[in-house]
Amino acid sequence: MKGRFLLFFIISGFIFFSSVFIGPELIDPFSMDAIDRKIVLTIRLPRVLVSILMGAALGASGAVLQGFLRNPLADPYILGLSGGAALMATLSILLGSMTFGLFTIPLFAFIGSIVTGIIVGFMAYRRGGLWPERLLLAGVGLGFLFSAVLMLLLSISSDEGLRRAMHWIFGDLSMADWSLIPYGLVIIIIGLSLSLWRAKALNALMLGDEIAYSLGFSPYKERLILFVSVCLMTAASVSLGGTVGFIGLLMPHIVRFVWGADSRWVIPLSAVAGASMLCLADTIGRTVLSPMELPAGIITAIIGAPYFLYLLRKQDILGR
Repeated sequence: MKGRFLLFFIISGFIFFSSVFIGPELIDPFSMDAIDRKIVLTIRLPRVLVSILMGAALGASGAVLQGFLRNPLADPYILGLSGGAALMATLSILLGSMTFGLFTIPLFAFIGSIVTGIIVGFMAYRRGGLWPERLLLAGVGLGFLFSAVLMLLLSISSDEGLRRAMHWIFGDLSMADWSLIPYGLVIIIIGLSLSLWRAKALNALMLGDEIAYSLGFSPYKERLILFVSVCLMTAASVSLGGTVGFIGLLMPHIVRFVWGADSRWVIPLSAVAGASMLCLADTIGRTVLSPMELPAGIITAIIGAPYFLYLLRKQDILGR
């Protein structure tokens, strides 16, 4: 077990480190000149940090959602949060609104996610608590609605606005900037801390409401706290770099297969695995077709979808 932990963190650390120096042009970390240092500090390092934050938030959110919804196919975006964020961000792009400078698109995206989370939570609230089935249905319904409105906006937009919006929607991290990192970091830390604080309760919820009650946990209260943590992490992730799929769905399954189902380990390890996955995907996206870049969300889908189908076939993740 210790060997697996050590190997996992060595590989993750290597991915984080190498992503800073691998790009359209390779940079030797031991012989950088002034131009290389400027490229690393102003372009690549903030981009890598944003991918780490986004991947960690999505990985941890997926682990929490799959636990308290008791649904192995749950994903951070299943609650419609990404749809609300994408709609608001795209609206700001198409309208050409830059009232808050670089913060405009992330701010609109964050507001869209939080408002969507509030609506979903309100629709799922019944008899003093959040009901998992209503939470899923409300999220899926709102997600379809937002997607329809988003497609309508894109279909009537100009070519320039359309291209920029589409890149953001598919997880374009090229807009990463140092000024955005502190705000995303604070929100993600708050959400991750909440989920880790209630990790024992999440273990109980995974066994059923009756067992959770018998262990002294209130399922409705715990779901509300965990739901807030997921909303914060997902909203911050989407606001930093757009929508990136499969990380929140796939990473928790891999972690559970290797280290077991204890949420006290699954949540932080899923965060590290998600950060590594997105870092790797972004590095591939900006190097494989250089000088053209592919959004990281496309790379994660290309890598994640086949591997998820493999897990579905070989590991029986549905538990049947």
